[in-house]
Amino acid sequence: MNRRRSFNRGWAVKPKPNIWAQLTDPGAASQPVTLPHDALIGRPRTPEGSGRTAYFPPSGEYEYSKTFHVPESWSARRVSLEFQGAYRDAMVHLNDTRAAHWAYGYSTFTVPLDDFLVYGADNTVRVDVRTCDDSRWYSGAGLHRDVVLVVTGLVHISQDGIVVTTPDVDDERAVVEIAVPVTNAGLSTRTVTVEAEVADAQDNRVAHGTAPVTVRPGGTAVVRHRVYVREPRRWSVNDPCLHRVCVTLRDGSEALDRDTVPLGIRTLRLDPFHGLRINDEVVKLRGACLHHDNGVLGAAAIGRAEERRVELLKQAGFNAVRSAHNPLSQAMLDACDRLGMLVMDEAFDTWTQPKSPFDYATDFADWWERDIGAMVRKDRNHPSVVLYSIGNEIPETGSPLGAALGRQLAEKVRELDPTRPVTNAVNGFVSVLPDVIAMMKERATENGGAMDGGTMAGGVNAAGDTMSRVAESAAVAARVEESLSAVDIAGLNYAAGRYELDRDQYPNRITVGTETYPQGIARNWRLVQENPQVLGDFTWAGWDYLGEAGIGRRRYADESRTSSEAPYPWLTAWCGDLDITGHRRPQSYYRETVFGLRHEPYLAVERPCHHGREAVPAMSLWSWPDALASWTWPVEEKTPIDVEVYSSCDEVELRLNGRTVGRGPAGPDHEYRARFPLEYEPGELVAIAYRAGREEARTVLRTAGRATVLDVRADRTELTASCADLSFVTVELRDAEGVLVTGTDRRIEVAVSGAGVLQGLGTGRPDTDESFGASECTTFDGRALAVVRPSGEGRIEVTVRADGLSPVTRTLLVGPA
Repeated sequence: MNRRRSFNRGWAVKPKPNIWAQLTDPGAASQPVTLPHDALIGRPRTPEGSGRTAYFPPSGEYEYSKTFHVPESWSARRVSLEFQGAYRDAMVHLNDTRAAHWAYGYSTFTVPLDDFLVYGADNTVRVDVRTCDDSRWYSGAGLHRDVVLVVTGLVHISQDGIVVTTPDVDDERAVVEIAVPVTNAGLSTRTVTVEAEVADAQDNRVAHGTAPVTVRPGGTAVVRHRVYVREPRRWSVNDPCLHRVCVTLRDGSEALDRDTVPLGIRTLRLDPFHGLRINDEVVKLRGACLHHDNGVLGAAAIGRAEERRVELLKQAGFNAVRSAHNPLSQAMLDACDRLGMLVMDEAFDTWTQPKSPFDYATDFADWWERDIGAMVRKDRNHPSVVLYSIGNEIPETGSPLGAALGRQLAEKVRELDPTRPVTNAVNGFVSVLPDVIAMMKERATENGGAMDGGTMAGGVNAAGDTMSRVAESAAVAARVEESLSAVDIAGLNYAAGRYELDRDQYPNRITVGTETYPQGIARNWRLVQENPQVLGDFTWAGWDYLGEAGIGRRRYADESRTSSEAPYPWLTAWCGDLDITGHRRPQSYYRETVFGLRHEPYLAVERPCHHGREAVPAMSLWSWPDALASWTWPVEEKTPIDVEVYSSCDEVELRLNGRTVGRGPAGPDHEYRARFPLEYEPGELVAIAYRAGREEARTVLRTAGRATVLDVRADRTELTASCADLSFVTVELRDAEGVLVTGTDRRIEVAVSGAGVLQGLGTGRPDTDESFGASECTTFDGRALAVVRPSGEGRIEVTVRADGLSPVTRTLLVGPA
């Protein structure tokens, strides 16, 4: 018996037509799509018609529809649809009758269909969604997460009802408590048996319990099992051992309903003396803030794309992600469970005060309780989730009534899940922003209209240094004290200077750096290690994202533009450790070095065009030097060029074509960096790291010749005919020796035939005007990424072409789902 069925195939989408306009113009034809899907990502971008969110259109209305057959036998069953994310203001209709409405674009919600179904006939579900300048970053639009059809008997397990906890765990046994709400939608009293089974990772039954329950018509009864797993293997970041709990309702030998939830047997302990302990081992959170878009796929949370992000972030040294600033998808949480990634799941970016003209603040008062409930019910059986965040940089946190509102949200989370701590990502600067703005206006008046230090003209980016100083002040600490006292963990954005101050002033306070600048990781990580009450550091951002275009670009004194966001065609924030294709940028290797996870030196060569330019630190706090691990540059010999070597060793030597051109200290006492000014000379550049005078490791860069081949590699060549599966195909330009050619980019064309489609194509270039929906793109630093989605079983042929190079074809095989 399978109560849950994917409902992702067979949809069509079109721009939502105006009801009156249809009298004279039927509008655009519907296009077939498979969910998850982003209707906005394919829209054209222009400087004139673009919005604030990465120069995408700021608004749009879309109509999704699907027709499906409902058998006569379902009249004796309960039928519902689970929408795991519909952006935004979703209106669900069944057979042209309104069935439900949900305002928030990131919540899972269930729509009972029984009242609207026609049995023994085709039925049509229609979902209208809209977006209208309602996000500070790229939101996308549409049914961007999975949709699931749920069909049960009249007596059934309530939707999102099973709750599994492990209140008592030791090496001998684990106590597993299983709460099962059983609903009787029939007309007579029923007595059924509730059977719970715990299975290990190899699907062996390791615990079992049964209990009868009597449920009256229209009622719900909760059955609680307490079972014991002997010598449990525990779930952890390094050993993400997953059990599962399967619950079956039986009437005699007949199975009426069955549902399964994940179980990770692990313990959480929290105190200011050790910080966070998982299974009694101290864990420091090496965290990445993570927006919800999937780069060239837009907002579509396709299962394999979510899983790949977790894989690559973990390979880059992260062990935790913070959702920014909305709840993660089910697919992402499932991947975190399987792969061992800790999660801080965050509810909101706004409460009652808006940050965009039409954002969630317009709905918060009426919807927050339902949306908090949706998040916690989704999360509470996932072992990867170790804490909740109720908000990000909420202005109300600096006022008494705002603190009271935060307390309401925190208590609601605790009511639904008392097993995990709650935080709130507080930015003290934002909490007193009205005072700061008033002060700046006063100074501007005194200066004859000039803004102090350009902070207002430069926006948040230009005010970054001021933001940290204000957030760390004693006056602001007093203003946010009540808000931080309402949660279990004080989340601090850009206020690492408070860690040691709070250790003495608030000895019972536990802290986490919920958002920090990329440049500050060496200092911040030292503070995290030296202060046990600080749980970890979450950088802004772990993965680059669409929107807030260019806030992470390097700023120079010779530039005239001062606004925080970059002009068209800038597209991405350009502040991620990984770019939107998943390629690691230099700051990722630096962070891995600081974490103590990387021992090979890393060569970061700054683009020669920036030599001699003066960077403006106060306007580039989210930035990183515009560098590349390449010794291939289309410049004349002896052109000045700057090289940084990241290393945890005492000393680094730099050799160019066999001769030493520099030697200098590195390691923690020198922020893990050694900098060398050079004159460019093609050939071989070698960095050698020394510890106590002995070579520990070396890294080599070689100058590439002319591009002679297309190097085309699929991350997976065997797929399943599932709407959750994808193959990520990397295309690189290489010379005859296999060296990546970064100096001269080319236009490439990708063709997909057979049992698949080209779902997206693009690069990590932050300022492109190319469409991710096209079949051609220009490489960026020698690379591009094509994403292929199966459409059925069979073979997929992916052919890549570029002028002057031999085409390359790769074959993917698609088996049954």
